Amino acid sequence: MAERLGSEYATRMGYKTLADCVRDLEATGQLRVIEQSVDPDLEVAAIQRRVYEAGGPAILFRAVKGTAFPMLGNLYGTMTRTRYLFRDTIEAVRKLVELKVAPPVALRRPFRYLGVPFTALNLLPQRVRNGPILAHQTTLDKLPQLRSWPNDGGPFITLPQVYSEDPDRPGLAKSNLGMYRIQLAGNDYMPNREVGLHYQIHRGIGIHHAAAIRRGGPFRVNIFVGGPPAMTVAAVMPLPEGLPELSFAGALGGRRVRMVLPPGGGLAIPAEADFAIVGTIDPSRTKPEGPFGDHLGYYSLIHDFPVLQVEAIYHRSGAIWPFTSVGRPPQEDTSFGELIHELTGPLVPTVLPGVSAVNAVDAAGVHPLLLAVGSERYVPYGRPGKPQELLTQANAILGQGQMSLAKYLFIVSKDDNPDLDINDLPAFFRHVLERVDWNNDLHFQTRTTMDTLDYSGHGLNQGSKLVVAASGPKRRELPLDVPADLSLPHGYSDPRVALPGVLVIEAPPYRDAVRGFAESISPDSPVITFPLIVLVDDSAFAARSIKNWIWVTFTRSNPAADIDGIGSFIEDKHWGCQGPLVIDARIKPHHAPPLVDDPEITRRVDALAAPGGPLHGVY
Repeated sequence: MAERLGSEYATRMGYKTLADCVRDLEATGQLRVIEQSVDPDLEVAAIQRRVYEAGGPAILFRAVKGTAFPMLGNLYGTMTRTRYLFRDTIEAVRKLVELKVAPPVALRRPFRYLGVPFTALNLLPQRVRNGPILAHQTTLDKLPQLRSWPNDGGPFITLPQVYSEDPDRPGLAKSNLGMYRIQLAGNDYMPNREVGLHYQIHRGIGIHHAAAIRRGGPFRVNIFVGGPPAMTVAAVMPLPEGLPELSFAGALGGRRVRMVLPPGGGLAIPAEADFAIVGTIDPSRTKPEGPFGDHLGYYSLIHDFPVLQVEAIYHRSGAIWPFTSVGRPPQEDTSFGELIHELTGPLVPTVLPGVSAVNAVDAAGVHPLLLAVGSERYVPYGRPGKPQELLTQANAILGQGQMSLAKYLFIVSKDDNPDLDINDLPAFFRHVLERVDWNNDLHFQTRTTMDTLDYSGHGLNQGSKLVVAASGPKRRELPLDVPADLSLPHGYSDPRVALPGVLVIEAPPYRDAVRGFAESISPDSPVITFPLIVLVDDSAFAARSIKNWIWVTFTRSNPAADIDGIGSFIEDKHWGCQGPLVIDARIKPHHAPPLVDDPEITRRVDALAAPGGPLHGVY
């Protein structure tokens, strides 16, 4: 029986190439082919975003201006399609995760894990002497010149797989494969010779960059585009140090990743990639990169980042250029986050003892807002309603990889509501606001690091964090309506209830800090029945949906600078407030501008979906 099951498992494989994937999606009605000429400058990205919003199919553009290569968009545009892409392997990867969480389970349920050794074999990359990727060479200007937003500083690769190895310990075992955006042209880059690499703090390639600085010389970097879909997903997986992304790609792809050396030597290239850009980085040299319309819904601005000196560009016959467009979430990259959660969620308690769930909230752009469910096990010394172990767990969460970039962390105790769903955002915030004690439960970190893409702080990568730890019994009933007798200070207007207990108020354009509003509220004002008040530029927009409220509140505020409270105090360097907490979520002068579509591009995209158009019925 074991032999039969093993043989059956071995015949089930993921896609060998991106072209195989495209053919399968077309055959199953999950892909639309567009033969009409389209422009990679703004138009293609706008189409992809519109198709994504409609829950539409993958789109293959065969006639793209300025390039001979077709472009593939919206491949991961729905979770249904994303799961379909890995239908033959995703269960096997889950089993590997289960064994990592609880190894003895294999002894209790051996037949469930019969296929695991075959999956484990795929973890090992395979060196080969030749591969399709080496069939042809090209130049940067012949690649698709994708520009997604009007103020982007040039064309970008938006689904790159950036490969590097540790200069101190070269080889596949110490390699890193990450998704760091690549600017192909513009700014001061030398045409056809240089590209910009934007990698943020706490990224794997940064370790290799630091090693190159210590060694006093350049280090090699390759950029892959395309190949089997598992390679793209592997590039965004938050894997622990010591587990190469190439290994994960092999497990998820259902076959070992074949790696080939380019003719001139250097780092290896996936034999089945569609494109590979080969070059070196001088770790002491940077150039201005950006702007770029990013996944928080704003532009990331021009800053100095490393430069790749391009030596060669390879591509396979029939190469396809996959792409996406990011912007205010949700966008296509949301599927990556959901898939990562499905695969790695069970690992959370093993990495973070006492923590049962963590949600990096996509609607806030991931890093600005984390939600967590922990536990209070300090018995018999616990103090009801006074978070203790939750704070230990919060510090552990903020010490984990990219979660360390979180700006707001709300953590609650599972003991208070074992059925609380961390993905039900209204229910989670209701639970917090019913229990939180602003006198005790606010814990700030000031002058610390934050996400490179978040411009709410006081400088690049600089800002503050706030942990809100709420536990114990319910403290209050949350108001659901605006009080009829509510009066506001001069200049403040249009109060609306965004969520139970959350009042959003339209405030004058930002000129100074939030302090003046809190000081002007009298102790008997009905506004104090709301535990949370958010000052915004447009209260109707902020209150229209939970997604709007989350996006505005947590992307436009820096906790230490933009939070105040009614009846605030400082005691032994602890800040708290006796009345409502106030968050100033207005746009400030130092913020990056939000993303806005070009009206002419919008009209062109609308026309493609009109009756008789190639995208009629898709969006």
